[in-house]
Formats: sequence, structure tokens, C-alpha cells
Amino acid sequence: MAEHKSPSPLRRFGRRRFIVGAGAAGVAVSAGAVIEGLASSAGAATFGYADDGKNYVINTGADLVLKISHVNGDMTSLVHKGKEYQGYNGQNSHVESGLGASTVSIKQTGSTILVKVVHGTLTHYYAARSGENNVYMWTNKADASFTATRYIVRVKPGTFPNADPDAWDATTDKIIEAGDVWRKPDGSTRSKHYSGLRVMDYDYIGWKNSAAGMWMVRSNHEKASGGPFYRSLLRHYNDGGAGLYEILHYGENQTEAERFGLQGPYVLAFTPGGAAPSAKLYARNIDTSWVDGLGLKGWTAKSGRGKVAGVGLSGRDSAYTYTIGFANADAQYWTVANATTGGFSCAGMLPGTYTMTVYKGELAVHTGTVTVTAGATTALHTMAIANDPATAGAIWRIGDWNGTPAGFKNAELLTRAHPSDKRAAAWTGNYTVGSSSAGSFPCYLWKDVNNDLLVYFKLTAAQAAAAHTLRIGLTTNFSGGRIQASVNDWTSRIPAAPTEPNTRTLTVGSYRGNNVTLTYSVPASAWQSDPGQYNVLKLTVVSGTSGSAYLSPGVSFDAIDLLA
Repeated sequence: MAEHKSPSPLRRFGRRRFIVGAGAAGVAVSAGAVIEGLASSAGAATFGYADDGKNYVINTGADLVLKISHVNGDMTSLVHKGKEYQGYNGQNSHVESGLGASTVSIKQTGSTILVKVVHGTLTHYYAARSGENNVYMWTNKADASFTATRYIVRVKPGTFPNADPDAWDATTDKIIEAGDVWRKPDGSTRSKHYSGLRVMDYDYIGWKNSAAGMWMVRSNHEKASGGPFYRSLLRHYNDGGAGLYEILHYGENQTEAERFGLQGPYVLAFTPGGAAPSAKLYARNIDTSWVDGLGLKGWTAKSGRGKVAGVGLSGRDSAYTYTIGFANADAQYWTVANATTGGFSCAGMLPGTYTMTVYKGELAVHTGTVTVTAGATTALHTMAIANDPATAGAIWRIGDWNGTPAGFKNAELLTRAHPSDKRAAAWTGNYTVGSSSAGSFPCYLWKDVNNDLLVYFKLTAAQAAAAHTLRIGLTTNFSGGRIQASVNDWTSRIPAAPTEPNTRTLTVGSYRGNNVTLTYSVPASAWQSDPGQYNVLKLTVVSGTSGSAYLSPGVSFDAIDLLA
């Protein structure tokens, strides 16, 4: 079938236009009849597409009809079982916040209809398959001409029930930070940032009601950035409508350089009765052989990809999940090691040489390199983990070395709430080694909120006679925050500011940064000589920048220990 390009509509004969369908190609019908039939009863029409003068109108031959604008490639209508879902404060669904004037074309290849949208160096694709209630999408971004990479589906208000942390009501709630964090009358907080999920934690996100489920099934994120533990916007819901996202690059709390190239497919899927989307659509399962002949710019078929397989990992801590990440300038992947053997495999990788990182929880404990070859499996021998800080002998330790603040006070709340939330325990309060629980130690420390945290501990006479190393693990900082440590009358140097993202972190649901360990050599002269007396460690956030309250310089803790 020939490709048709905007702005010219399909071939016309007077007031009649062609609808191209799997079983009725070339059948001439009136334009009004085509559009009316498609919009009113999706299941009644044949799989195919038409042109209403402004949009390409695509019927999947199932229960889904969508419209794509000739002008800018926006999705202007999304009708499932006769119900319109598209519509949020007059905005369409689109790449970024809308591309603007673009070259838009459409073609049918067998049982697939493909729309191609070209705007400058960015190319976006939509595909519909005969008999499916899915919209497949790809985005190929060649450079940084757009600051972010996302697709947002904009949904009519009131379509789905939702009272999750990413939902708010602007008629009753108050903005408390940067125009995107809200406090409800009951004191709880909401934001589009509060998904609580890392990329590796979900296959799909969306909503459901008794009639239908609407889901965004994420891609494999091979051209995205941030790694397996990155948190970003997934959806939001308010009185004006809802947004459902696929985020591929987002600048907030970003630890990696942006990657470019074709990303996808990611799939907008409708299901009956609110059922979950089919697992066949998940990134690790999806059959994309039908994509090979579509001519997508940057597409690499399965035959052009390779695999890495490892026999196992030695030196693991059985209490933790181990994730193996692969990253270079062009792509990223990850897989989870077998809990029993430590074995792992990662398929579908683009050829190239990757930095391979083994994470205990979210803490890097081993790094190496691996080369992937198309059509082949790179086999790796058992790898020994030699850089786990938890293996060092410690006099005392607060928390666990796992790259997260898990177990500390308020840690579980703050990926889905603001630190000022009424549900948060008081940020102040000191800690005594041997009697306090890790849950009483604050996960975050701010210069303007709970600074100068005190830790009380005792040493034996033998321990007090020697110098010791104090280690403080930070998962990230905000606004250049780092820790100056004092023990009794001794005060440490001020460490250099760790390299971290220069955006908001601790207030937008993310503790994830570059995971640094600050070390302090504490001389024997610093300790109390009497074993019965407490030593007092003071932790002070210092920074060359300023700010107030929860936007003052701060840090997120991983673990703290005093080595033997």
C-alpha cells in the first residue's frame, strides 16, 4: 500500500474518499459515512484508516478508534467501545508537550497501520494492529533539541477513580512547592512525582474501572537514561484530567547523560473490565517480528542483537536481591540474578562494549566490562564480589550498606510523599548505639530542618586507644550538602561536595543519586578515655549554597559505621 503524507488527504473522488481496510481496500464510501461509522461503533467497522480532512482516523477492527492529526502528529481522539478517553484541559496526547507543525504520513503493511511523524531531528511512530486494542509507539530522538523525552496520554477528567499519591484536586488542595507538590486539607501531600516505583519495579502503569483498563506498557528503556533504579513521572490525576506517561529521559535527579536513538515499542493498551494488560506486551516478552518490515528509522531486529549469560556471583549476601546493569553511551539494560545460584542472563542487547555493574540492593559492589555480539551469547564465569562495604569489621553500624535509606525513619514514605507530610515522624531526635533502632535514625538530614544530629556510643579501653575510620554512605545530596563530622572536641575537615544532580531530589520522591562514601580518619585523641563515658558524634550538613526548610542543603543516608 502506498504511503500517504499530510497535509494532503487520501485520494478523493468528488466528495468521496477511500477507506483502506484489510478486507475492503479501495472501496469508495462517503467521507461522512466513514467517520460516523468509525466513531460510533469501533467494532462494527473494518480494520483500516480514513482521512477526515484534519486527522487520520484509524480503526483497529476491535474496539478502538484513534485519530492522529495531519498537522502535528498529536493523538486527537481515543475512542474505546464508543467512549472518548482523550481530553485534558483542551490538550491532545503527544510527544513532549506537543511537537508543533510536523510532516505526518500513514501506510498499511499487511495487518499493521503505521503513522510516521517527523519534526526536525525527532521521529515518532504510531502503529495499530488488526483486531487489537493497542497503540504501539516508538520515539527516535537524534539530539538534545528537546530537553526531555516523553509521551503523555491526556485523559478526560473523571474517567477513572483515583486517590493515589499522584492525584490531587486543585479546588481544595494547596501548592506547597514549585507548583507541583500539593497538600490536601488532611495534611497529606500529593504530586505527579510520587509514583513510588523504580523503572525495574513495573511493567505497566495506568487506571481501571468496572468497564475498562487503560495502561501504558513501558518499553525496555534501552535508549532511556538513569538505570534500573530511576524514578520518574508515571502518571498524574487531578480535577482537570489525567496524564499517563512513558518517560525516556527526564532531567530531574538524572545521574546519566542522555541517550539518543529509537526507543520502543511502548504500548497504550485497553483491556475489558479493568483486567491487567497481557504479559505478552511486556518488554521482556513482546514479539516484535512484525516490526521488522515496517522500515522504522533505527530499528534493530532480534537477529541483530546479542545476549550475556553469567554462571553466578560469589560472595553474595542472601538477604539481598542482586541486579546486574549494563550501560554505555548508546544503550542500557539490566537483569536480576537468581536468588539461589547468582546466575543471570540478559538478552536482546545491541552489539557493543558495556560497563557491567553488580548491585547489592542499589549499591554497586562489582564492576567490569563485557562485549556483546549480534546473534551470539557472551558467557561469563562466576564473578567474585569484592567491594561490599558491609564485609568490613565494624565496632558499630547504623543501617545497612545497600545503596538506599531503607529502614531509616520515614524512608518508606518519602518515595510517595513530601517530607512535610503529616504522616512523617518528627525529623528531629538523636540516636544511641546499642539502644536505638535504625527506624529512629532519620533517612534525610537538612541544614535547615534537623541539622547537627547526635549519635552517642561507647568504646572499650582498647578501642579508645586507637584511631578509627568513620564511614558515612550517602545515596545523594541536595544543593551541595555533605557531612562534616565532629567527635567530642575533634572536628573533621569539610569534604568536597559529591557530584550529584543539581535538581530537586529529596522532596520529589527520589533518594537515588551517585552513592558516595565519605571517610573520616578519627585520631585516638578524639575519644573519651573512660570506657563508661559516651562519645558524641555530631553530623552537620554543610554547603556553599543556601535554601530554607526542605529545600535547604541536605543528604540521604545509606549507612554509617565506625570501623574496628
